[in-house]
Amino acid sequence: MPFDSMRKHLPLLSSRHLRTVLLLGFSSGLPLALSGATLQAWMASEGVSISTIGWLTLAGVPYTWKFLWAPVMDRFALPFLGRRRGWMLATQLTLAAGMALIGLMPVSSHPAWAAIAATTLAFVSASQDIIVDAYRTDLLTTAERGPGAGLTVLGYRLAMLCSGALALVMAAQWGWPATYALMGGLMGIGIAATLSGPEPPAPPALPRSLRDAVLLPLQEFLARPGSWALLALVVLYKLGDAFAGSLSTAFLIRGVGFGIAEVGAVNKGIGLAATLIGAMAGGALMVRWGLYRSLLWFGLLQGSAALAFAWLAAAGHQFGLMVFAVFLENLTSGMGTAAFTALLMALCSHRFSATQFALLSALAATGRVYVGPLAGQLVGILGWTQFFIWAVLAALPGVWLVWRQRRLLVSL
Repeated sequence: MPFDSMRKHLPLLSSRHLRTVLLLGFSSGLPLALSGATLQAWMASEGVSISTIGWLTLAGVPYTWKFLWAPVMDRFALPFLGRRRGWMLATQLTLAAGMALIGLMPVSSHPAWAAIAATTLAFVSASQDIIVDAYRTDLLTTAERGPGAGLTVLGYRLAMLCSGALALVMAAQWGWPATYALMGGLMGIGIAATLSGPEPPAPPALPRSLRDAVLLPLQEFLARPGSWALLALVVLYKLGDAFAGSLSTAFLIRGVGFGIAEVGAVNKGIGLAATLIGAMAGGALMVRWGLYRSLLWFGLLQGSAALAFAWLAAAGHQFGLMVFAVFLENLTSGMGTAAFTALLMALCSHRFSATQFALLSALAATGRVYVGPLAGQLVGILGWTQFFIWAVLAALPGVWLVWRQRRLLVSL
């Protein structure tokens, strides 16, 4: 980006809105591992059976069904801090207390209670996600959506690093109760953002009843020109990326023979750094390119990144090539995620942003959730090299839909 263009956009990139979005992204990402992978690690270290730990994975179910109660948060406002920030503060305070309480639970002797607490924490966390997504959608201007999406990914990933890898290191030194209590204290970052952030202006016509809050978001969206094509775009845009990523770890370990420690270090280190760079670069480029052009080029890039894994599959065990493939896949995925998040914000009406964003994000997750079994079958039939080429082809329908809807996307 030329110097004059960068100087032009510096005030935008340092805006109060974007600082708030960054901190709220951290607040959204922090609880995820604490009710999932980190809690599993705690139970495993306490000798809880693998079958019991397996059941704990169901604690994440609220994240996939959050659209069911999103209309409540569109329809009703709490009697403090406005329509959006009141709900944010309530969920954040509950999460902070919940994290501290889980740390006091005897997970080895009463794993069922720990599982119930984890599911409750996930429910409140999913509720926070609903309202933070709606708040971000209502708050950011069209020009701020790209940087806002990139900063959201940045904050979310940094929080997952804190509640994942950092929490495990802390638990080894100070124990699990102190670790979970400190994680609860880190929710103060989100609380501070909520208290200091501006309340978006309420739209002129809010849902008058819970029935309206459930039905009107669907009716409003489906009444738009090209609505069905946009829904197809939401499902398909990240499909190729989901295909390639669904078995990437298994491929690196079993397909080309890298060790678990090697794969973990590259994925957690280089992969995380590449995702953050991609998200930030994507957000910055969107300021200059706009939504349509960013969706098109980032979609092409994230789809073609699977060719690096196909190259690795053909070349065999080569560490440098493995690092390159992981870096490229995460870099382009971060760029695509930034553009896709901006697309979801652009598609939501401020009257129903909580419900519509929750529905659209749930729809987008269908590809990521259900490609795994098909991917495994394709590897068995085609082999790894051909599988990754098919992953590239799976990205093309989403890119074609972006091009097909170019007039509409340019106007968003």
